[in-house]
Amino acid sequence: MINNVVLVGRMTRDAELRYTPSNQAVATFSLAVNRNFKNQAGEREADFINCVIWRQQAENLANWAKKGTLIGITGRIQTRNYENQQGQRVYVTEVIADNFQILESRATRENNGGYSAGGNFGQQSQNNFSSTPNNNFGAPASQSTPNFGRDESPFGNTNPMDISDDDLPF
Repeated sequence: MINNVVLVGRMTRDAELRYTPSNQAVATFSLAVNRNFKNQAGEREADFINCVIWRQQAENLANWAKKGTLIGITGRIQTRNYENQQGQRVYVTEVIADNFQILESRATRENNGGYSAGGNFGQQSQNNFSSTPNNNFGAPASQSTPNFGRDESPFGNTNPMDISDDDLPF
């Protein structure tokens, strides 16, 4: 049997970090994950998915990822139930995350001011990675190290493409 989940989305709020009586860290958070299609009004909808992460990963998430951060998680779906104060059985389905990864740089998050409903697809990232020679991998000092930063477009044009979402095959 297989129960694997991979999600990429933006955090809707800061992770809520707590500790169990046995001092195990647990963080709860939710991700806004865009759907792959538009509704009848031509707008993209999102699903808001509740997630839980445990132990050191929970502490790392709470310390490094904040509301609006684009993250990827891997984990599994789990359903639990409990009886509320009115005596009704309540079922809760959530993603138990095993791992997470922040998918954008801190500079990108700060420059874009967090999450933007329209997305940030047309904006250029201004990461300033060092391109000074460091003589790595046995290269002679006279050769310069290539710039692997994202400050230049590989297509030579820094203007965003004007393509309608309806023209895309995905």
